Amino acid sequence: MTQPPDSPYRPEELVRQGGVGAPDPFLRMWTPHRMAYIEGENKPTSTQAGSGCPFCRLPGLGDAEALIVHRAEAAYAVLNLYPYNPGHLMLVPYRHVADYTELTPAEVADIATLTQQAMAAVRAVSGAHGFNIGMNQGEIAGAGIAGHLHQHVVPRWSGDANFMPVIGQTKVLPQLLADTRELLAKNWSPEEERE
Repeated sequence: MTQPPDSPYRPEELVRQGGVGAPDPFLRMWTPHRMAYIEGENKPTSTQAGSGCPFCRLPGLGDAEALIVHRAEAAYAVLNLYPYNPGHLMLVPYRHVADYTELTPAEVADIATLTQQAMAAVRAVSGAHGFNIGMNQGEIAGAGIAGHLHQHVVPRWSGDANFMPVIGQTKVLPQLLADTRELLAKNWSPEEERE
């Protein structure tokens, strides 16, 4: 395999680690900060409200600190701290409730309206070509925080890095969360303004 002269990859410089493994052509992108997520740091150990639930705690913080993009009456929009793609939002009812069937009509309406507003804001800021929208109900379905319902809005682009997490075990995020939050908050339009 021929490498460009300025390539940081030098197979001859790879060193075996105690005889384990063999040199290969892959670059390594070390992301030790993700160990907090993998090991469940700050993940509530109980499904009860106030038992360390981050979705109950976030509304008590300032928007920039909490990464909250917009607050409605019954729910709020917040950036995912561990995003799948840049601009990955979660829509969360203020009330600590685990199941979609337990939401009040006002909470359902706010989450639906926030979904529309989130899509419009992300398109305005980044030109997203599409979205994955959904929620995982219960731990068995993949909910990271099963005790407090939240809906994901994940922007997608043609040719985005969708292969990276699957094949490369790497997530590519070109923008800091604080910068993404500021852009989305500035471009968030309430439903009345869009009509």
